[in-house]
Amino acid sequence: MLQFYFHPTPNPTKVALLLEELELPFEVVAVDTFKGEQHTPEYRAINPNGKVPAIVDEGVTVFDSHAILLHLSAKRGKFVPSAPQEHAQMLSWLMFVGTGLSPFSGQAVHFLHHAAHLLHHAPEALPYATQRYVKEVDRHYRVLDARLATSRYLAGETYSIADMALWGWARSAGYVYGEKGLADYPNVKRLVDEISARPAAVRAAALQERLTFKSDFDEETRRALFPLNTSAAA
Repeated sequence: MLQFYFHPTPNPTKVALLLEELELPFEVVAVDTFKGEQHTPEYRAINPNGKVPAIVDEGVTVFDSHAILLHLSAKRGKFVPSAPQEHAQMLSWLMFVGTGLSPFSGQAVHFLHHAAHLLHHAPEALPYATQRYVKEVDRHYRVLDARLATSRYLAGETYSIADMALWGWARSAGYVYGEKGLADYPNVKRLVDEISARPAAVRAAALQERLTFKSDFDEETRRALFPLNTSAAA
């Protein structure tokens, strides 16, 4: 049975959605990143980068969320458009999310919620970093919103892994934008709401309820998530 190394954060949640859409049997292996379990030698043997998610699929190890999306969808022949134009669009938007929206969202969350504590500064003392990453997140969402104003899905008329990749981060937009969430990007919100209503997405979102993870964001958690930063701050 496929083993899925999981923590309830955006990148693993993308993979959870695809696994549920494919209706594949899988074993969830909890990796509590708040406790630093991603840094153990056992897990580093699976993902040398010490991040989640990762899978072991019939003896084949794959890490990085978008690599896993491509591996599973290609192997099962689902959620990847076959028409050349739609396939190219799927790849383009998948990479746009993977190399743009995902890392910029992660950095925005870091500087909005964590960097000030690590550096012992008030949040307003880090205006350049905060504004840079929040503005880049906004730019990426505006590009996505324009695409979805003229296309039902990112690849065209076919629901694909590119949409699943977007859903993983966009459903957590409140961490960047607060209560307004995706209100400024109505076309992105339309797609996220549509995906969230799918039975597979409901099951993916509920996956964390089957497991127990640390929730306190204390000093142990900061050292586990930001080891280089905490060393520098010390």
